[in-house]
Amino acid sequence: MSDRMAKVNSTLREVLAEEIERMNDSRFEMVAVTGVDTAPNLRTALVYVDVLGEKNQDAAVEALNGAAKRLQSAVAREVRMKYTPTLEFAMDPGILGGDRIDMLLRSLSSESSIEDE
Repeated sequence: MSDRMAKVNSTLREVLAEEIERMNDSRFEMVAVTGVDTAPNLRTALVYVDVLGEKNQDAAVEALNGAAKRLQSAVAREVRMKYTPTLEFAMDPGILGGDRIDMLLRSLSSESSIEDE
């Protein structure tokens, strides 16, 4: 990734995190923007989020996708770009993979402690 795209992604992440924090929706209380992947043509951006609590994840992502136009207008107000990207929100796959690995390690650890007894 070029330095320019890294800066665009970082700037979008900061602006979106601040705007989501300002929104008065209980589904956004435990949402953290973990990364943004903007297309090279600046037309679309995939925003990765982490939501605390498994039962809240789907509702939060759905609500964020519903609020995408509002968030896109906030980006347009605060960031000077040739195009304002269309936003799409998704759970961060790195976080999901890390949780799965953590769960597997815990199960292995509990199995080895049972065998030791």
